[in-house]
Amino acid sequence: MSILGGSMVSPESEVAAVTWIWACAAADLADEVPLGVVLDQIAVCLVRTGRAVFAVRDECTHEAVPLSEGDVQDGTIECWRHGSRFDLATGAVLSLPAVEPVAVFAVRLVAGEVLVEVSPGGYPGPRDVDEGRGGGRDAGVV
Repeated sequence: MSILGGSMVSPESEVAAVTWIWACAAADLADEVPLGVVLDQIAVCLVRTGRAVFAVRDECTHEAVPLSEGDVQDGTIECWRHGSRFDLATGAVLSLPAVEPVAVFAVRLVAGEVLVEVSPGGYPGPRDVDEGRGGGRDAGVV
């Protein structure tokens, strides 16, 4: 298992206080099956695709329904209600009717446990992703 990541830099380029919150055991995440959790009063949708784990706000930006009730395919999640699709790594909107990206959260895997760095807004997507990490900002590998 790997531990990836370190200090985070906020979108305003200031060093942010990092708060990692335990979300679940990595074994609790089935491949491409979303899991909704509430962390620090924030609804978060966790998704494992292969060896990468992603965390996005568990709310479609088009109509406030849980993304964790949607379908996952090829690194994207689709809202069950109207079919809006979002990139799990960046939060970018990939299909209408949503026009606003979904917030994404940093993920770490430590000793088989999934930790998520939560903040009220997350990191508004889309954002650049370090492709070498295989799963978004500070994503871990199981």
